[in-house]
Amino acid sequence: MSDNQLRKNLEGIYDKLYRCFGPQDWWPGDGPFEVIVGAILTQNTNWQNVSRAIDNLKRAKVLTPQKLHSLPLNKLARLIRPSGYFNIKAKRLKSFLNFLFKNYQGKLEKMFSLPLDELRQEILSVKGIGPETADSILLYAGNYPVFVVDAYTKRIFSRKKLFCEDVDYHRAQEIFMGNLKKDVQLYNEYHALIVRLGKDFCKKTKPKCAICPIRK
Repeated sequence: MSDNQLRKNLEGIYDKLYRCFGPQDWWPGDGPFEVIVGAILTQNTNWQNVSRAIDNLKRAKVLTPQKLHSLPLNKLARLIRPSGYFNIKAKRLKSFLNFLFKNYQGKLEKMFSLPLDELRQEILSVKGIGPETADSILLYAGNYPVFVVDAYTKRIFSRKKLFCEDVDYHRAQEIFMGNLKKDVQLYNEYHALIVRLGKDFCKKTKPKCAICPIRK
């Protein structure tokens, strides 16, 4: 497939999804820090569980960098229990907060003043944060133009024969970023629409291909 055809396919799929679903208003969260917490907690679970964990943090009045940083690990784990793997995720949140305070005095605006490539490498160095989580933080909390690839992306676009389902994360990301204009809002909306399609139509088993918005 030529680069021109690939670009048209990607743009066409976006247009169909947007016409079908409309704007998704992602990422759910009150401010960048809540988005970051959500991005870390959403690993290996669904958003409903993450939302319950975040509600616990809000009720405890600890959903700020300073308060979570000083909160004992066992108390943090109890509060985020609904998100699953809560002991592991508590340690990951603490690792990120330790990074934020050690390097940026706990100030997100200072962290987000760095160039994309430099900050991405720094966030990826934090224990427990992989490419998908790092890019979610950069796109949704930092407003950097970086495309987020997840399991839905690989499933949908491998079924559309645009790449293999076992494609490397960065290769899949390169396909989107190399063929779409570099635009935060576009990347934000496209990823959100992909998630909507994956959840409602392009399921892992029993996909609803006959009524899929991008079946043709």
